[in-house]
Amino acid sequence: MASSLSDRLTGILRERINRGELAPGTVVIEPALAQEFEVSKTPVRESLRQLASEGLLEVLPKKGYLVRAISLNDIYEVLELRRLLEPHVASEVAALHSAQLATSLSAHLKDQEELAVSDPIASMHAARQFHSELCAASRNSRITASLENCLAQTARAHYVLPSMQPYMSQSGELAEHQRILAAIQNSDAGAAHQAMAEHLDSIRRAMLGEYSVRQSPIS
Repeated sequence: MASSLSDRLTGILRERINRGELAPGTVVIEPALAQEFEVSKTPVRESLRQLASEGLLEVLPKKGYLVRAISLNDIYEVLELRRLLEPHVASEVAALHSAQLATSLSAHLKDQEELAVSDPIASMHAARQFHSELCAASRNSRITASLENCLAQTARAHYVLPSMQPYMSQSGELAEHQRILAAIQNSDAGAAHQAMAEHLDSIRRAMLGEYSVRQSPIS
């Protein structure tokens, strides 16, 4: 029971951090959260420790926990991992995809397009769903778990770094998604791999600019 409650709290707090509701630099403490959720300190403590292990929080001895800032180096590492894994996923899915998957992926892109101007955040979520469902379709649970974490951190960058906001409404991203989908629908593994790689290179250029090729750690 306690573990289930802790897992639920972890999910809620993780989402608050990723959406910027708990902004970088915010101090969170066990008693306040226990009071808010009307639970004991034990599941709250377990949740905060888990989020600290994920790198979202830093321990402040005798004070609580600090919501970590997200740095250019964090973004670089996340995008580097995505660049290594997602093209492989796209090629695998192209070889194995079903008509149902293609229809579902297409629906996400339709939402992304229709919401791009009126609700860029919702459009971003539709784009994330496109990537998430593609990852899940690879049927590799470890790759999926790694990429889901990467997608959450990419989304967090959009929320908490103002310089990332314009990227959400760029029409080029939608066109790149459509090329990935077309390759999958055509069962063209090579084209899917290339389209995903080019898409991730585009994301890296848009989000990191001159830091897209790193020569030294970024603080």
